[in-house]
Amino acid sequence: MDSRPSSPEAPPADLWGSILDSVSSSRSIPSKQILLLGQPSTGKSTLAAGLLQKPPADEKEDHATDFAVGYDFANVRDEADEDTLARLSVYTVPSSAPEYTSLLPYFVPPRTALPHTLVMIALDWTRPWTFVEELETWLRWVEKWTRGDGARELEIVREESRERLQAHLQHYSEPSVDPPTAVSSSMSGSTVLPLGPGTLTHNSAGVPIIVVCTKADLFDEGGSDLGTGASGMGGMVRGKGGEWEERTDSIMQVLRTICLKYGAGLFYTTQHPTTLLTLRQYALHMLFLPPAPSLAVASGAEPPAPVRNPFPFTQKPNYLDRDRIVVPAGWDSWGKITIMREEFEARTWGEAWEADLETEGDSPSDGAKALFSALVPDQGVKPTPLPPLNNPTPEQAFLAKNYDENAKRTDRDPRAAFRDSADPMRGAAGLVGPMGGMPSFDLPTVDRVLSEMETGINGNIGAPPPRAAAAPRRPAGLAPSTSPRQPSGPAGGVPTPTSATGGQSQHEVLQSFFDKLLKGGKDRTSASATTTAPKTNGNGNGAAEEGS
Repeated sequence: MDSRPSSPEAPPADLWGSILDSVSSSRSIPSKQILLLGQPSTGKSTLAAGLLQKPPADEKEDHATDFAVGYDFANVRDEADEDTLARLSVYTVPSSAPEYTSLLPYFVPPRTALPHTLVMIALDWTRPWTFVEELETWLRWVEKWTRGDGARELEIVREESRERLQAHLQHYSEPSVDPPTAVSSSMSGSTVLPLGPGTLTHNSAGVPIIVVCTKADLFDEGGSDLGTGASGMGGMVRGKGGEWEERTDSIMQVLRTICLKYGAGLFYTTQHPTTLLTLRQYALHMLFLPPAPSLAVASGAEPPAPVRNPFPFTQKPNYLDRDRIVVPAGWDSWGKITIMREEFEARTWGEAWEADLETEGDSPSDGAKALFSALVPDQGVKPTPLPPLNNPTPEQAFLAKNYDENAKRTDRDPRAAFRDSADPMRGAAGLVGPMGGMPSFDLPTVDRVLSEMETGINGNIGAPPPRAAAAPRRPAGLAPSTSPRQPSGPAGGVPTPTSATGGQSQHEVLQSFFDKLLKGGKDRTSASATTTAPKTNGNGNGAAEEGS
């Protein structure tokens, strides 16, 4: 009997599409991303180049390509450089301004990107007094970003991410010579240690965080004066001495205390490639953390096969070499922090940090920022203060205030600007305008010229006024001659106002001038009438006498 079906099974409608989908899903490359946060000039471009294993960009090109949200990516290959294990993307922002940080949720939405994202915060060792303030700014933003829109799907992702980070902290063990599988197998054990005090009290979404202090190689570079050192620590930074070590140890203890609260790692980097390579290995290790053990493992059931991290981190913790600090998450604790300097109180700094987070405005006096400013005074370059605002008095108010004072002042006469300072008599007369600036046409001269004109018009009517010297007659109506006149004054020059007028003042001369002008008009009118009237004889018949 034939067991074969009577008709073959119909092939799928999209045979090639299903084959390609199965191949792509089996060989899909995981994509991971890093949010690189930091203020301007904190070395973000150097960190991004080290994470992607690309040559650092030129300084000029870096300024030319400083976008609102920078992006770059690279493929992560295995040690043999044969297979691509993952694709790593790096997002950067120029500063913490809301105009830039508000764009990141559109490129890295927390609902889909949270399980595949690591946050890296860059701090600049040339400005150590800004560490606590910048950390508070960026960590506040991380909490806001992970909350997203508060959807139910996002809350599930947040819980899974926090459980994964918490499991990593609880099962952490220092790297050893054993194979990596032995390290990962510790997560399958039934013994789970509780978190220590001050550990993972924040970071509710469980996003991996790394705090990176850049330019750590500038520790020993200092100036001769306070505040002139390249590291910004002033004259204190001039070598590895007592005060220098105490201050830098205290700064490291503060940073480790804050990182412990968020389950974050702390790394110091320099321009040396080794420090950047260590940072890259740890970042990939945290991006590929295995998921938290299931509840069946905790209840004692048969554990599943351990999940192996494809990027193990084999670097041991280091808190002694000050230019290459390595403090991975899960290793640190309050006890280890206090070992460096026993006078340091981690609990006090933890409470001070909580006081700052609870205050939205100014930092309280017992907050972390206030305590840190006392530990590391601000030695940055202060901007030049602006001059005080000049609020001018309204014009009418100013005039009303000074009106009475100006009204009493005699030197406020605007006619004084037209007076001739070389002739005090002319200034005293109060003459203004062109007559005040023409020395050859003063009032005595005008009086004499008018007299000559009057004599020329009237002819024989009346005797001419006496003159000091005979002057040639000029036709009526012509202006005075510009040729030199005969000396008539006491000094042989132009007559002075007093000599020409017999001691009269110029006001009197002016009045006499107008009187003569009016009198001369009347005389000319009467003379004209006498000239045109017919001559009569003694008989009164009006006949003209000719030849007599």
